[in-house]
Amino acid sequence: MLRHVQPAAVFMGRLPYGADLLAALNQVCIEKEITLGRIEAIGAVQKAALMYYNQDKQEYETLKFDRHLEIVALMGNVSLKDNKPMVHGHIVLADKEGNAFGGHLAPGTIIFACEVTIQVFQGTLFEREREPQTGLPLWKETR
Repeated sequence: MLRHVQPAAVFMGRLPYGADLLAALNQVCIEKEITLGRIEAIGAVQKAALMYYNQDKQEYETLKFDRHLEIVALMGNVSLKDNKPMVHGHIVLADKEGNAFGGHLAPGTIIFACEVTIQVFQGTLFEREREPQTGLPLWKETR
């Protein structure tokens, strides 16, 4: 299910110190009415929560890091879930020794500094719904 989309706009900026990273990204998308897009970010976090999807159990497992980490890369997309913009992000974080940790961005990742770029697309919207084979909320084509 690949559909043609076209770039419509790009937003760049800094997210607030102390905010929850995932909540801040979702809030920007709601405020700017972004329902289809791509997200990239770099920066640092005060602490982090990541999720790993256990394919056998079909459930997420949470990993928590109560220490300062660099955002080496954050990438994700914006689509609709329950008729609201939803950010689906994956993040790679590194500690002071250069060890890297990655996974699904989860609530509880608190921003120290974060510069973000959101590329907005126009075209076919994608809505998430639970897919029985994987148990994941994956894209279902809409409109």
